[in-house]
Amino acid sequence: MSGIAQVTKGGPKTFTPAEGEVITGGQVVEARDGGRIGVAGAGSVTVLGVALTDALSPEGFPGENSTDALGRPVVSAVAVPTNVAVAYGATEVKVTYAEAAKFGDKLVAAANGAVTPAAYEGGVDARAIVGTCTEPGGVASGSVGLIRLA
Repeated sequence: MSGIAQVTKGGPKTFTPAEGEVITGGQVVEARDGGRIGVAGAGSVTVLGVALTDALSPEGFPGENSTDALGRPVVSAVAVPTNVAVAYGATEVKVTYAEAAKFGDKLVAAANGAVTPAAYEGGVDARAIVGTCTEPGGVASGSVGLIRLA
């Protein structure tokens, strides 16, 4: 092979949310069928990274001349994005911690796109580790703190 084209360097990389998905910035996201993404479930082994922006699936975008539940016309000065930038690799971002974590703890995906310390009783699937807690004082349960993505 004489050479190759570089596809990405350091990210972020842009993805389209899966049908019915609403993603908000700071949520851990996972791969879904058809090359799309969704909010990661607890213990996911297909985590791609952390969403940097909000987005909804193209199918969930309000149609032209649509109305809300009260019959009012839907008007938006700024369109809701249907693509989301995802941080990955050795990037450091802020996420919500479902459980308290200490500085240096290895982390796995928790429900609703949050993270939680990896439980080592019985072993941890190496594919499930999404990063390391890099918040110097640790992070309390339900709080937002730093993670260095794996």
